[in-house]
Amino acid sequence: MQFQSKPNSTRCDCGAVRLAVPPVSRPAARRDEGGFTFMEIMLALLIVSMMFGAIINGYLTSATRGQWTAYSLAAQSLGLQTIEQARSAKWDGANNQLILIPLLNSNYNSTTLTYSGYTTNILDVPWKGTNVILATNFVTIRMFTENNDSTPNMPQLQMIRVDTVWPFTGWGKFSVNYYTNTICTLAAPDNRDPTTLGATPPPED
Repeated sequence: MQFQSKPNSTRCDCGAVRLAVPPVSRPAARRDEGGFTFMEIMLALLIVSMMFGAIINGYLTSATRGQWTAYSLAAQSLGLQTIEQARSAKWDGANNQLILIPLLNSNYNSTTLTYSGYTTNILDVPWKGTNVILATNFVTIRMFTENNDSTPNMPQLQMIRVDTVWPFTGWGKFSVNYYTNTICTLAAPDNRDPTTLGATPPPED
């Protein structure tokens, strides 16, 4: 006996189950992001360089001005020393003695009653070794009478003038600039005896 298999005629109509599969996302197209161009970078570097240059130049200028001020004050002090030296020297107006202080290349003009000369000294600023700043005091002492009255025994005065010349190289350019501080004062005789000065003594009570 032969058996012949028959196809199963029973059909199962089951509900199809669909899975929600998200669609495959494609990579978005690459967009060009904003940035700095070469010219913008160079312009920014130029601005920064100018700013730092101005700051550094300001510091250098302030330091140079401070150095110049220190030199000027030291020269003024040096001139005052010579003024005090001349004022402390003895001068007796009764004997018509001119103040004589030690000066280099001193000269006395008997016509104008002028005594002149110069001295040199080191400015009182920080220095080391041979790095010193020398200044020159040009001294002029001239005798004159009050109101230019040539009457004998007229009270006399002396004008003492000191011109302190000092160099400064802080401005650069490999050049030396010279500045002058001038001090002038008047001195009266040490002798206070009115009779020797030609003045009439006050009447006694």
